[in-house]
Amino acid sequence: MLTDSHAHLDSERYAEDREAMLGRAWAAGVGTVLAIGIGDGPAEMNQALDICRRYKGIPGLPRLFASAGIYPHNTPEADDAALAKLDGLLAEPEVVACGEVGLDYYHEGAPREVQQQGLIHQLEIAAARKRPVLIHCRPKDGETDAWDHLFEILDSHWRLTGLGGVMHCFGGGWEQATRSLDFGFLVSFAGNITYPKAQPLRDVAVRLPIDSVLVETDAPWLAPADRRGKRNEPAWVTQTAQTMAELHKISVAEIAAATTKNFARLFNLQPVVGN
Repeated sequence: MLTDSHAHLDSERYAEDREAMLGRAWAAGVGTVLAIGIGDGPAEMNQALDICRRYKGIPGLPRLFASAGIYPHNTPEADDAALAKLDGLLAEPEVVACGEVGLDYYHEGAPREVQQQGLIHQLEIAAARKRPVLIHCRPKDGETDAWDHLFEILDSHWRLTGLGGVMHCFGGGWEQATRSLDFGFLVSFAGNITYPKAQPLRDVAVRLPIDSVLVETDAPWLAPADRRGKRNEPAWVTQTAQTMAELHKISVAEIAAATTKNFARLFNLQPVVGN
């Protein structure tokens, strides 16, 4: 079965049909979803965990895990209380990752120095809790400074942990992909890999070993090409898997098995075979 390695299940856009949406994911062959715990800021970091617990063990729904983290735009809110809350959440067994965290120089939602310090603080907490990290990295168009600064921080504050993580919704080039692998990260591709203008991204994806990649939706955003502009949902990770299968000239079942195995290996989980 497929694993959607990144979905914002706590989005208000699912308020009316969250359980039905999860049921559609299971029916589409999605056995596991990682619910991302950033909310609209630190006060809502717990919502992904709450959702995991609410739908745990319900037949016909995917197995759910959660993350917790402070998004780059919200790093001005990363005070002692917020960081203590993050630490507490990462201690919970269902919370398998810290994230999404990182650097966003595209929107400049917070000063760069604040983003960098916020990332470093969270890496320190994740390291102490032995949780991999989910990285968001977005430079301004045509620039690589966000990537350069990210790798400098990871080299100083993360590499020696050996914990690795996920380069979520990867949008870099081959150099950034190979450097990510060097840090022990998996590279995750979202629905935008299906877009007609995303050939540079597909050129990177086809060169990466199958044991180094994941698939995700980033739902409710980045719906695949044939549903672009609509609310995305985990069931549609099948479209990303189909594109990856075509690139690597293997079956969707093989992509599903490989990416689910990769996810389970990173987070030290048992692959799901049923509910």
